[in-house]
Amino acid sequence: MAKSDKQTLFTYIALMLAVLFWGLSFVATKIALQCFPPFALIFFRFSGASIFFVFLLMRTGFPTLTWSTVKPLLILAIFQPGLYFSFETIGLQYSSATKASLIIATIPIVVLLLSIIFLKERIRIINILGIVISMLGVALLIFGGQSIDEQQGILLGDFLILGAVLSASIYMIMTRRLGKTFSPVQITGMQVIFGMILFFPAFLFTLPQMEWHAITRDAIIALIVLTLFATIGAFLCYNYALTKIPAAKAAVCINGIPLITAFGAWLILGEQLSLLQVFGGIIVISAVYLANCSPSPPPLKQDI
Repeated sequence: MAKSDKQTLFTYIALMLAVLFWGLSFVATKIALQCFPPFALIFFRFSGASIFFVFLLMRTGFPTLTWSTVKPLLILAIFQPGLYFSFETIGLQYSSATKASLIIATIPIVVLLLSIIFLKERIRIINILGIVISMLGVALLIFGGQSIDEQQGILLGDFLILGAVLSASIYMIMTRRLGKTFSPVQITGMQVIFGMILFFPAFLFTLPQMEWHAITRDAIIALIVLTLFATIGAFLCYNYALTKIPAAKAAVCINGIPLITAFGAWLILGEQLSLLQVFGGIIVISAVYLANCSPSPPPLKQDI
């Protein structure tokens, strides 16, 4: 096998692992939330990951820590992981893992809208169609459940997940510029470390709610899985892939996350979606493709 073929193979293996880890993270979070308060779970998760990244950055190199470099990284960390994980983790207390992952799948569409507004990127009619269709899909996911009126807090959870979508989208727009100054490992490592610092006050506030004696083995395993795989492994795999292939191609693979979550939630948690919500999920995934569809380059003319 040629060197380029091996590199391509490793790139897509890394992408598949990131999709697998992030897809199952919704299931692991639901399990861990049965024993951990939301902010305690987030703090424990990022504390463990911070230890790893401190050692990694000691080997690969920390960014220059001046206020001019720390400020944008700190603002970035406020959106991701700060607001993103706050919205997602609290939202998962009320919404199902499957539905949450499908709503999260609209992130590329929100990124596209923000790129049009702030980066002045052009948009085609097919992209606009994708955005409009995605709104229909999200509406079906949120309002298409069976006996939704009987489930207290469902709408609150769904709208919190939408807050996570907006936070992640702002983070991605900011990362485009920061990527010119910092390496992916530096961005990810400092995000995780700043995230731990940001969540520490909230952890102290919720610490009295911890029932240490009630923590189950399954919850501890879920926390370990979230730390090692969803936080450390997935981000490193995805960042590696982003250095090898265009972000647009990597984003298409990320759309497989809801499928992994749906299968994991059905197998482990026994979750189910209504037919309308299944239809809404299909619409969302299809709309993400349409919204990010780019024209194929014209074929090269051959001299006769």
